[in-house]
Amino acid sequence: MTTIQATSGSAVERLKALGLDLPAVGKSSTYVNHRTVDSSVYVAGQLPYKDGRLLGQGVLGREVDLETGRGLARHAALNALAVAAEAVGGLDRVRIVQMLVFVASTAEFGHQSRVADAASELLVDVLGENGRHARTAIGVASLPLNSPVEIQMVCTAV
Repeated sequence: MTTIQATSGSAVERLKALGLDLPAVGKSSTYVNHRTVDSSVYVAGQLPYKDGRLLGQGVLGREVDLETGRGLARHAALNALAVAAEAVGGLDRVRIVQMLVFVASTAEFGHQSRVADAASELLVDVLGENGRHARTAIGVASLPLNSPVEIQMVCTAV
């Protein structure tokens, strides 16, 4: 998938043009989805859930292929965007500062950045310049619930 130029319309309109909606933000009894400190909003790690269901399980380079991993990363980023929008009062107020992408992968996989690129592309497609961010993509042995991808973000309001 190629990125589109986020040059016109609101972030919500660009999201809809991609055929996407922000998902509802769930609640946890043991932690918060975000924490605001000064002007920074720290978004807790988000898995690729949709309608309460984890969209995939496994390890990239073994049970999960690159394109599936990219799709899961996009969905985890969408979930993180929903949390960020809730935290700052709307999607059009979100500016992504940093994204950390965890990819459950074999030692030989080596394409964690390509998985993370799908999430980065979504952020820029939806938020334009406010979606450009610093990023780290790392391979890990496993993630909660055997998820292939988890995304954590730091953002601020514009």
